[in-house]
Amino acid sequence: MKIKYQPIGVIHSPFTKLDGMPIQPAGAAGIIGSVEIFPEYAPGLDDLDGFSHIILLYHFHLSSGFKLHVVPFMDNKKRGLFATRAPNRPNPIGMSVVRLLKIEERIIRVENVDILTGTPLLDIKPYVPEFDDQRNVRTGWLEHAGKTVPKQKSDKRFVLR
Repeated sequence: MKIKYQPIGVIHSPFTKLDGMPIQPAGAAGIIGSVEIFPEYAPGLDDLDGFSHIILLYHFHLSSGFKLHVVPFMDNKKRGLFATRAPNRPNPIGMSVVRLLKIEERIIRVENVDILTGTPLLDIKPYVPEFDDQRNVRTGWLEHAGKTVPKQKSDKRFVLR
């Protein structure tokens, strides 16, 4: 089975290189960016402005290959790929929950952007606490490391040679 996706837009941010950028929206507090929706998809933005946060699904366009065990940004031990948010994956799809500031025609202004500029956007979904917020959550190996997210920056560890 072959699955094919078409970008619906492109994400713009202050980040032009992978090295040194935030690794999650929690580490990108206050960083402003924009999402440019291609004209043919702009009518789909109707009613989105009533939401304070949106989920951006995007393609890690600089990802090349993957390994099933990686040393994630917030650890120094190899972990199973699917227990991490590493960008190099069998299907290099990224996800970020960002604050929606405003929509101007087909440009969405967002805050807390942890995404490289020029990243192809695959989809947008509204963030709905009743759907998305979970209780009694376990965070595995991130139980203690997760508290360091705002300080963590990307480096070259996921550039495969």
